[in-house]
Amino acid sequence: MNLPSIYHASPRFKLGRIFATPDALEVIARAQVSIIDLLTRHVRGDWGELSESDRQQNELSIDAGLRILSSYLLPNQQVVWVITEWDRSATTFLLPGDY
Repeated sequence: MNLPSIYHASPRFKLGRIFATPDALEVIARAQVSIIDLLTRHVRGDWGELSESDRQQNELSIDAGLRILSSYLLPNQQVVWVITEWDRSATTFLLPGDY
């Protein structure tokens, strides 16, 4: 598991409105994971299972106003993405296949 190099106690960017696809909600519920915990990880800069280059892109995206992506591997081995839009108007939970 990739861990962030810096932990942040406070939000690093605005989330906007929160959305989730039905499939993402189902997978999260089946894994018995708190969607709020995932959202907290995302907004604090814990990007989950991303490559180093994707992590660096997220760090740049915070200041540059670009899209931010987190990818979390759940206990049931399903992957859920969390994407915050470039304009910070919305954050969406979805499965990679929903994209």
